[in-house]
Amino acid sequence: MPTLDVKIPSMGESITSGVLAKWHVRDGDFVKKDQPLFELETDKITTEGTAEAAGRIALKAAAGSEVKIGQLVAVIETGERKPDTGKPVTSAPAESGSIRSPVSDIRNFQSPAVRRLAAETGIDPATVAGTGKGGRVTKADLLAAAGAAAQRSEARGQKSEVVNQNPPAPADSEPQTLNAEPEPAAPPRYTRRKLTPLRQRLAQRLVQAQREAAMLTTFNEVDMSAVRDLRVKYQEAFTKKHGIKLGFMSFFVKAVVRAMQEVPAVNAQLDGDTVVENHYYDIGVAVSTERGLMVPVLRDCDRVSFADIEKQLATAAQKAREAKMTLADLEGGVFTITNGGVFGSLLSTPILNAPQCAILGMHAIQDRPVAVNGQVVIRPMMYLALSYDHRIVDGREAVTFLVKVKQAIEASTLQQLDL
Repeated sequence: MPTLDVKIPSMGESITSGVLAKWHVRDGDFVKKDQPLFELETDKITTEGTAEAAGRIALKAAAGSEVKIGQLVAVIETGERKPDTGKPVTSAPAESGSIRSPVSDIRNFQSPAVRRLAAETGIDPATVAGTGKGGRVTKADLLAAAGAAAQRSEARGQKSEVVNQNPPAPADSEPQTLNAEPEPAAPPRYTRRKLTPLRQRLAQRLVQAQREAAMLTTFNEVDMSAVRDLRVKYQEAFTKKHGIKLGFMSFFVKAVVRAMQEVPAVNAQLDGDTVVENHYYDIGVAVSTERGLMVPVLRDCDRVSFADIEKQLATAAQKAREAKMTLADLEGGVFTITNGGVFGSLLSTPILNAPQCAILGMHAIQDRPVAVNGQVVIRPMMYLALSYDHRIVDGREAVTFLVKVKQAIEASTLQQLDL
């Protein structure tokens, strides 16, 4: 029967290894062509590997293990699936000399420290849920299990003491029965898990940005009345014409592009002792995922329409959710926008996305009293924060840039929507 090797695919010269975070199939499963097989986490992206042919799969690497680019992680025995006879499938007992799969080998492996602790506590590691690679039981897992067992034993002892101190019941009273059910196991006080490569890399980049850049943040607030009214009034027409809803982000992307054109110092980056001035407008938008923060880049934002920006945003969000983001989706941005307002943040100081020299933070929209033409009125207001690298952007340029963004948002008109 012909076989097909499943290997870790190449994802660019800068990525040499990753962590096999999850298998979507089990050893011995029949897989279909293009079916997702595994989830791979690297220091830049999380992606899925798919089957190039249908057949029965044999896993050669455990979930949680570190793998190299090009490494063999499974073999597919290609061919048509045998028809189901309706009979239950039973597995034959393994012979003493049979070969176990690598997944089983790793899951059942016990370190010397675990074996010694198991002998001291009398706890069978097979009864403990492991948090190590491939489900391996760690010393911390066994210590937590021993602590939980001690708490249960102490609770039972205290209950017995209280029962023994009760006075004897009168002779003519009904016999009393005591609930002998054991106390529920106490939850562990903590768990330990290793940072994913993506979060490790993110942590390194954020710390590096704070350590190397002369980072400063300036603030302003913007009246969102014009944008809100346009969305309410023309949302249906926009969706009908372009096939996608109109959000807030496209207004801010266009406002940032306009401000960068008037204050070009913000569209630059520092390379050693050289300032690199960019003449294009690829804007990154921070997206929060279960795997960590990702910043897909929207291309040519100075030339595309509001609808094109919204479509790029929708595509990026779907790729992020489905772990299909590629390096090409994340590279080349000259400026970043992050929206903490979707989580309720009122004000923050965003950290630079190096090597970019500035990042705009959006926040929650709140109805607040403001003075307009000498009158106090209620308006939907949003605080804006611009963090910038003071090594190449002066305070005057940063403040001017943020004012230009504010002015562009407050002057939003129907003509921008291409209706």
